[in-house]
Amino acid sequence: MFKALVLTQEDRVTLANICQLPETDLPEGEVLVDVACSSLNYKDGLAVTGTGRIIRNFPMVPGIDFAGVVTESADPRYKAGDKVILTGWGVGENHWGGMAEKARVKADWLVPMPEACDADKAMMIGTAGLTAMLCVQALQDANIKPESGDILVTGASGGVGSVAVTLLSRLGYKVVASTGRAEENADLLRSLGANEVMERSELEQDPRPLEKQRWAGVVDTVGNKVLATALAQMQYGGAAAICGLAGGFALPTTVMPFILRGVSLLGVDSVSCPFEKRKAAWEQVLELLPESYYQQAGQSITLDQVPEFADKIVKGQVTGRVLVKL
Repeated sequence: MFKALVLTQEDRVTLANICQLPETDLPEGEVLVDVACSSLNYKDGLAVTGTGRIIRNFPMVPGIDFAGVVTESADPRYKAGDKVILTGWGVGENHWGGMAEKARVKADWLVPMPEACDADKAMMIGTAGLTAMLCVQALQDANIKPESGDILVTGASGGVGSVAVTLLSRLGYKVVASTGRAEENADLLRSLGANEVMERSELEQDPRPLEKQRWAGVVDTVGNKVLATALAQMQYGGAAAICGLAGGFALPTTVMPFILRGVSLLGVDSVSCPFEKRKAAWEQVLELLPESYYQQAGQSITLDQVPEFADKIVKGQVTGRVLVKL
C-alpha cells in the first residue's frame, strides 16, 4: 500500500483526498519509482482545485513532476537504486503523477538524476526551473546577449519567473522583474538578481500596436495583455520566449512588432522536450543556480497541505517554488 493524493469528480466538482492505495492500482509503465518528493506548480493548482480543465479522466493522482529512486525496471536503461527525475509528458494530467509515495511510468519519460543533484534540489527546480532554463536558452539561441539590453521577466514571483530572474542575472543580463505583488516581493526578487522590480499593472494596459522600445528580450509566463504590451515595447531584433498563460491564453496584439521591428516570438515547451535537450537543460540549470537560491526561493509542504496551497497558487498568493515532501 502507498499514500497518494487522489482527485475525483462529483457533479463537476473536483474533490481531493488522501488515500491508501494498493500498488496494483498504479497505471502501466516500465519503471516503478519510490517518490521522494514532488512540487506544486500552477498547472497542479488548476488540477487540484478544478479551476482549469487539466484533468479529463478521474480518478487521477496529480503532480506533474517528481524525483525518487527506481525500485523495479523492465527497461535496461534503469535499474533498482537509480535516482531519477520526471517532468512533463502529461504525468499528473493523463497518467498518475508525483503526489504519491509510488509512481509507475514509461522509461522514456525519465531523466537520470545528475550527480550534482538530489531529490529536494531537483524539485526545487522542477518543471518550473526546467522551463525557465529552456526560455533562457531560447533567448541565447536568438542571439540576445547581456549587452543587448534589458530583459523583462513577467510573473517573476512565480516558479518559472523566479528561476528565470536568477539564471539571467547569473549570466550577466540586466533583469527587470514584473510581478503583481511588487511591494511584497521586491526584496526577494532583488536578492535573486533583479536590477529593477515593476508592478504588473504597468503592462496590463490596453496595448497599442507599437510603443517606445524598451526590452531586448522577454521571458513571459503570463500571456494576454501583459505579453501584448511587452511585444509592443520590444527593441528592434528582440525576442520573447513565452511559456505560460497565467493571465489568459489570448494575445491581443498586431503583426507590427514582428514586421516593423523584426521581433521574434519563441514558444517554449518543457512537457514533450526531447531527452537530449532536456538532459542538457538540467545540467546547465544545476550549474548556474547558486546554493542561495534553494534557501531563498522555496518552501516545503506535506501531501496533506497540497489542497490548501493549490488554492493559494491559483490565486497568485504563492511566491517561488513549493516542494511537496513524500
